Amino acid sequence: MNILTVFKQMSWTARLGIILIALYAFMAVFGPYITPYSETQIVGGEYDPWSAQTWLGTDNLGRDMFSRLIFGARNTIGIALLSTFLAFVIGGVLGLVAATVGGWFEAVLSRIVDMLMSVPQLIGALLLLTIFGTSLLNLVFVIALVDSTRIYRLAKSVAMNVVVTDYMEAARVRGEGLVWLVMFELLPNVKAPLIAEFGLRFCFVFLTISSLSFLGLGLQPPMADWGSMVRENASLISFGDLTPLIPAAAIGVLAIAVNFVVDWFLAQRR
Repeated sequence: MNILTVFKQMSWTARLGIILIALYAFMAVFGPYITPYSETQIVGGEYDPWSAQTWLGTDNLGRDMFSRLIFGARNTIGIALLSTFLAFVIGGVLGLVAATVGGWFEAVLSRIVDMLMSVPQLIGALLLLTIFGTSLLNLVFVIALVDSTRIYRLAKSVAMNVVVTDYMEAARVRGEGLVWLVMFELLPNVKAPLIAEFGLRFCFVFLTISSLSFLGLGLQPPMADWGSMVRENASLISFGDLTPLIPAAAIGVLAIAVNFVVDWFLAQRR
């Protein structure tokens, strides 16, 4: 079954989601080639209105809002994808190993995860970033660590129903090691919910990064980021200029698009 056939079989919401995600991906990859100005170039005065030269006006420093909106797609989405992937590596692997090994290892690890999850996600991220600094590397690792606890719980939960099956017992009797059990016996049978969770978790990570940037602890200037763009230009709303709502809308539309695709994927697995 080719990609075009699968696309035609999707619901209209899933197709819309795929088209929007493809548009965002295009902006993220080819952003530097389609923007009229660079990410940090000052092209006019403070808060210049929309014009033929600056399609969405300028920001508080005179930088082109349209160009920074496109660059923000690459920065925000790229960091969110990297953080989500790292969170799945940490939380997913530990969850599957804990379910396979069981015993004291699973009990101790689960209690540590419960302790970490008792702290609200955003507050925990704010605390860690305040302690270790707001560098790009710290941001990725902090977001990944905070989100890995949720992924651990899901991975362990779905794996617990598989580790007691006959084929897992047969693999143990054959003398297969832990790596084989996790990679070739367990993972293929739990990958569907994990793939769906990746899409949902990406949305949460994406929104968390935007929230941190809005609070000043996310991506740092002069990097363009949709959350910080809303914060830096929020005063325009008081004068009836809705330009700051455009990056906010970009955040919401991507989250909705990903959820459209994830909902369709989950419906196919029922």
